Amino acid sequence: MTSLRDLELFVSTADAGSLSAAARRLDLTPAAASASLKRLESELGIQLFVRSTRSQRLTQQGEVYLEHCRQALQLLADGRQALAAGHSVISGLLQLSVPSDLGRNILLPWLDEFQARHPALQMRLQFSDRIADVYSQPVDIALRYGRPPDSSLIALPIAPDSRRVLCAAPAYLQRCGTPRTPAELVDHNCLSFALAGLIHDRWRFHRDGREETIQVRGNRVSDDGDIVRRWALAGHGIAYKSRLDVIRELQAGSLIALCTEWQGEPAPLNLMCADRRQLSPAVQLLREFLLERIAGLSRA
Repeated sequence: MTSLRDLELFVSTADAGSLSAAARRLDLTPAAASASLKRLESELGIQLFVRSTRSQRLTQQGEVYLEHCRQALQLLADGRQALAAGHSVISGLLQLSVPSDLGRNILLPWLDEFQARHPALQMRLQFSDRIADVYSQPVDIALRYGRPPDSSLIALPIAPDSRRVLCAAPAYLQRCGTPRTPAELVDHNCLSFALAGLIHDRWRFHRDGREETIQVRGNRVSDDGDIVRRWALAGHGIAYKSRLDVIRELQAGSLIALCTEWQGEPAPLNLMCADRRQLSPAVQLLREFLLERIAGLSRA
């Protein structure tokens, strides 16, 4: 059976560029490191490295096997973290970026409760709708709507089936009428959201396997999702929001869902980070906590 230590040495050798450097990292003698690599190659029946007196490089088979080894070692590390989360005190600093609307109106009291459960945990909270924060800002993880624009991002689903919903305040509908189909939105004042200078004014809807895209117009645009929700509540127009952002207003009747026979655009909510090493026990516990809270919110 392949030894875990042999796999660690193989990955370390590939990363360090030499067997001797990998041996030093893992506190092995050169002889033990050489024996470990030979043992792994013998078990696999392949040559992992092309060696010379001065250098070594991965063979084509070695490159293929390397990626599988990385994944296997990462899964084992994740398992150790999960076990640690079950019996250790969660502490340290958790830097979290959240969408402006969802963060202020739904998540903030939840995060207070989560921190009360784990008083040794420090939290640094950033409100932002920009996905780029995962790379450019000092955050560990970010809660974001939509599919990751970068395939290298790690995305853990929180509300994978969430969609957008058309909604407006009763006062607006009494004053301007209620649209019965998405096509009628062209006759209404639509409140748009902007991100990175791009105005999202092409709203898509699905029904019976077909898609309809409407170019909407309106006199108000904001790059803050919370502002768009507040405008809708004040009766200034029709918003196209994630249902999670407005679910309490829809339940209370302060906002009315429109064109409900049409499906809105998908708006899945994910926890995103740039590296799996950021998925600490605190992050794993936070994800479980948010999954429970969002499931309860949807049932309310």
